Order: sequence, then C-alpha cells, then structure tokens
Amino acid sequence: MEVKVLQNLQYPTWVDLDKFQRKPTGLVRFSRRIREDKGVQVFISAHMQPNITSNRYKSVAPEVSCTFKSFPASVVETGGFHAPLDEALILKNKSQEIEPYLEGRSIYLVGMMGCGKTTVGKVLSGVLGYSFFDCDTLIEQDVNGTTVADIFKLYGEGFFRDKETDVLRKLSIMHRLVVSTGGGAVIRPINWKYMHKDISVFLDVPLEALAKRIAAVGTNSRPLLHYESGDAYTKAFKRLSTLWEERSGAYENANARVSLENIAAKLGHRDVSALTPATIAIEALEQIEQSLKEEGEMPF
Repeated sequence: MEVKVLQNLQYPTWVDLDKFQRKPTGLVRFSRRIREDKGVQVFISAHMQPNITSNRYKSVAPEVSCTFKSFPASVVETGGFHAPLDEALILKNKSQEIEPYLEGRSIYLVGMMGCGKTTVGKVLSGVLGYSFFDCDTLIEQDVNGTTVADIFKLYGEGFFRDKETDVLRKLSIMHRLVVSTGGGAVIRPINWKYMHKDISVFLDVPLEALAKRIAAVGTNSRPLLHYESGDAYTKAFKRLSTLWEERSGAYENANARVSLENIAAKLGHRDVSALTPATIAIEALEQIEQSLKEEGEMPF
C-alpha cells in the first residue's frame, strides 16, 4: 500500500467510500472485490485541523493513495503482508510494548537506495496502526505524476531536493506516520530538523547486498546510477560506494540504527538477503525501544 498525504492539497476521490470500512487501528480494510484487483488506486480526501493544545497539526482523515502489489509470502500480514506466526506474534507484542511511549510520534526511515525502507516501513505502519508515506511517491504526484528519474532529467537534482524538503516539512507537523525517505534526504540539515521532531531509524545494509538488489531490478529508476559504466552490478556498486562516502556521516544522525549484518550474524545467516522484512522490522522496533530508554522516555 502506498499512502499519500499532502497538507492543503486537494485531489479527487476516485473510489466509492462505501466500499471501505474503518478499522479501530486507523487502517483501511478493503472489500473482497477490491482486494482481488491488483491495480486499484484509491484516494480519500484529507483535511488538516490545528491541535490547539500542542500548536501542531493532526490528520483527521488523511488522503490515501493505495496501490496493491504482490509481496513475498514471508512478510507479516499487515496491509497485504504475510509472515510466519512466530514473527507476527513478536511484532505484535513488541509494537504493543513501545507504542504508548511513542506518544504519537512518527518514524522516519533513512538509508541508502534499495535498503528496504518502503517494504519495512509498510510492516511497521501495519503493526503500529500508523499511516505509511513514501516521500518519492509524494514528490512524483506533486509533479503531475512525473517519475523521480524524469524529475532529475527534466528539472535537476536541486529541484528534486527542494521538493523533498517541502514534503518533509509538511509531514513533520503530522502524527502517527511511518515515512520512507529518499536515500539522499539526509544530506540537508534542514531535513534533519524536521525528522528530529520525531524518531529516525537508519537501515544499514552492506553495499554488496544493495548492489545485488538494484542490479536485479534494473537501474533505470535510479537517476544517480546513470553516470557509471559497466554491467548493472558494477555500475550500482561503484556509484553506491561514492554515495556512501558522501552520506555515511549524515546517517549517524538517526536516533536508531538497524544493522542487517548484525541481525544476520545473530540468527546464523551468512547472507543478509535471507532476512525477511518482518525480522528487520522487529529489530527496528527493538532499536527504537533502546533509543527511547536511553532518552529516559521508556523504563528499562
């Protein structure tokens, strides 16, 4: 499910709201017919109201853009995901432990391109009862559906970064969100100002694994990879190495770090590709919990 919320922007409602039921967690449940349609897109109108007591804004009925896609059966069953029962129970229990201490604060996922921010973000949003947002998707829709790759080509990276900052600014005045940021969102200090109002989590994936993932799906949608020569893996690895040198220090600003290498070692896996999104989400919740404890916002 891809979710879009933009403050003060109006979009048409494309679907009959009678087909939806509101769950207590705030998630949207679809009818059988809609669930079976693989290409359904949904927009639900949103309105922002001021929260008088906190001088912030809250979402009453967020505007939602939903796209169903097929996901591996190894992912937890939240918003279309499925996972083994033990992982689902661990996720449920851990989310219930920390959710009261989050106090509605949003979670921003940062990390290199291809690290799994969107996939893991959807798992986290499901177990926490939060709404999910993808910054790249919001930017694309704000530029009349233009893809990120075409935005870079037509308007340049500076234009894209300005849009990215504006999206983060708008999201930062909302509550109970899980946000997947772009890989380069960390390079602007102003973006950290917005994200540090809430909680940020760095998904740390080895460059070799990232290059394999990106090469497997192609580099056409990754505008920053178009400047290297060679096969898909070599091209991806070279550019990722350069980007890592530029951004690694910025990722350290995150409140919590999720190391896939550490998770794999702990579970006895040689390759991080063996880790399921649910397993990574569990580690993210544990690292968030540790961060809250270190900040004195959650008891040890």
